[in-house]
Amino acid sequence: SASLLAQGLHGLASPRLQMALAAGVAVGAAALSGIALGTSCNAQLSRLEPIQLPRDDEEVEEIHARARGSGQVPKRQPAVMEEPEFPIGWQGFSMEEARAHTDERQSLAMKKTPLDVLAELQRGNARFWTGRATRPELSAFERRGLISKQFPSVAVLGCSDSRVPIEIVFDQGLGDIFVIRVAGNCLDTSTMASLQYAVHHLKVKVAVVMGHEACGAVKAAQLPSEKLEQEPSELEQALKGIKAGLNIQALQHIQDTRAHDREAVTTNVKRQVERLTRDKGIMGKVRQQELMVVGAFYEISSGIVDFFHEVSGPAPSPTGEASAARKKDNSSGRSFNRMPSHGVKSRFEPEEAK
Repeated sequence: SASLLAQGLHGLASPRLQMALAAGVAVGAAALSGIALGTSCNAQLSRLEPIQLPRDDEEVEEIHARARGSGQVPKRQPAVMEEPEFPIGWQGFSMEEARAHTDERQSLAMKKTPLDVLAELQRGNARFWTGRATRPELSAFERRGLISKQFPSVAVLGCSDSRVPIEIVFDQGLGDIFVIRVAGNCLDTSTMASLQYAVHHLKVKVAVVMGHEACGAVKAAQLPSEKLEQEPSELEQALKGIKAGLNIQALQHIQDTRAHDREAVTTNVKRQVERLTRDKGIMGKVRQQELMVVGAFYEISSGIVDFFHEVSGPAPSPTGEASAARKKDNSSGRSFNRMPSHGVKSRFEPEEAK
């Protein structure tokens, strides 16, 4: 070591020579230490480089040039900010292109039959209650195309209850469903007019009247008339309208709370569907097989929507196959009608079709 070397020279040289030699040895030792430190730092930096943020080629070349001690450090070009990448369909489209894309989507939607549309609703609800909802969101490009038109395939008359968001329950997106929501999902001037608009102008393929579990409006409508008369006049009229369609005496015999609730709600839905069948314009679309009208019950506790009371297809003929299909069962006296669509519990034939 440097200290041993200095001790060896102690007896062989004058004090001045000894001091010079000692200074030289110290400088050499410091130089050696600096080289070792630099080597150690380079080794540590080389270990850190793989986990650092990615560098561009020019920056890497500059780092290596400085590490080699080269006097020629490459001149770096000013950094250029790269534009972020967005999904296809986000940018660069004119309104003309957006409209053309929307026209194509509308053409495909118009080719669907009422059964196709109903099946899509059933699949969407299955995704929702099984926890696999896709929550379809349109891109900015597709939303621009909807500025000039809409072409929903379904119209739903539902309840205003905050627990029954129609699009979420059926896992549908913007422009897919024409929604009318009112307490108790009942028909009046405005809701009937809205459905007529959806059927005749928007050309929807399916019209749904959907009630739901624990509907406050239907529950309140079962109160005595004296209680209802204590409400504001508009609310009183709405509740009495629902009450008129319920069989209060029959409901009183149902002891199970949930069964009572379901029967009351589904009865109200059936009354609204039957009122729709008294509209000649709507029934004209049904008989031409351009429209299906169906009732539905949404169970909040499970998320499942059940369909029932379907009105669809041409009017049954009094002769031939349809007549045979409606022969009475001697044991029950019931009349057999056509089978409901897949996933629908029951059919309803309006009076004019019997």
